[in-house]
Amino acid sequence: MLSYETIDLNDYTHSGEGGTAISYKHKTKNTLAKLYNPGFEADRAVGEFLTARTVFEMGIPTPEPIRLVTDGERFGAEYAFIPGKRSFTRIISEEPDRLEEISLAFARYTRELHSTKADPRLRSYKQVLQDFYKEKDLVPADYKERALRFLEQIPDAPTCLHGDLQIGNIITDGQRTLWIDVGEFSHGLPEWDNSVLWTICHNMDKNRANFLFHLEPETLTKHWDIFLPAYLGTTDQQTLGNYCRRLLPFYAVKVPYVFDMAYHTRMPDIAFQKITPLLP
Repeated sequence: MLSYETIDLNDYTHSGEGGTAISYKHKTKNTLAKLYNPGFEADRAVGEFLTARTVFEMGIPTPEPIRLVTDGERFGAEYAFIPGKRSFTRIISEEPDRLEEISLAFARYTRELHSTKADPRLRSYKQVLQDFYKEKDLVPADYKERALRFLEQIPDAPTCLHGDLQIGNIITDGQRTLWIDVGEFSHGLPEWDNSVLWTICHNMDKNRANFLFHLEPETLTKHWDIFLPAYLGTTDQQTLGNYCRRLLPFYAVKVPYVFDMAYHTRMPDIAFQKITPLLP
C-alpha cells in the first residue's frame, strides 16, 4: 500500500514553480520533490505518481518517480533529478536564436509520442472527459449536452497522450531528452494534446506567458508556426488552417476540465461565452 513519507524542506532548495505545484531540489541527493499547492487532495498526488510509474515502466523517457512525499501540509512525489537539465522553454528563453531548432525537435518528439501505443493501465482521455461532464456540475446545461454529444461522436485511439503538452514539459541534459509532468498521461486522439498547445501559443497574456514560460506571447506563436508544419509534415496553408479549426472543439471540451483540475472551481461565465461558439 502506498503511503506518504514526510520530508523536511530544510533539506531542499526551491527549484521552480508552475500553475499547480512547486518543486524543490534536494541539497545533497539527485532528487526533486514536487509538491502540489495547498488545497490539492492527497489522492491527486497518488494518481499522478502511479501514472508516472506506468509511463516510466513503459520505457517512455521520463525521470524515475521514487516515492510519495508530504511536508505536512502539501502532497506530492519525489523524482530523480536530471543534472544539467534545461526545459525546451528555458533554452528558447536563454538562446532565442535556437527557436526553430527547438520547435522542430519538439514536433519530432511529439509525433513519436503520439505514435506510441499506450500501456493498458493508462486511462482513455475521452473517458476521463466523459466522466467529468457526467459527474460534475461545472458547466451550463447546454454546454454539457453539446460536449457530451461531441465526445460520443469522436473515436478513441490507443496511442499515447501527454495530457499537458507544452515546451515547458520536456527537458534535456544535452544527452537525453525526457518528458516531465506526466501525471495526465493517457491515450486518445492527438487533438486532445495539440488543442491545448494551440491555445497556449495563441491565447496567453504577457504576464502569464512570462511567468510560466519565460517567453513573450509572440514567441509562443512563432513556436506554433514552426511546430505545426513539422508535426503534420506539410506546409500547405489550407491543410494547416483546417487542422487548427479541427482543434477548436477539442479545446472547448477540454478546458473546463483543466480549469477544475487547476483551480477547483467552475470557469467564469464570461469564459463560457467566449468558448461556447467553438462547440459543434
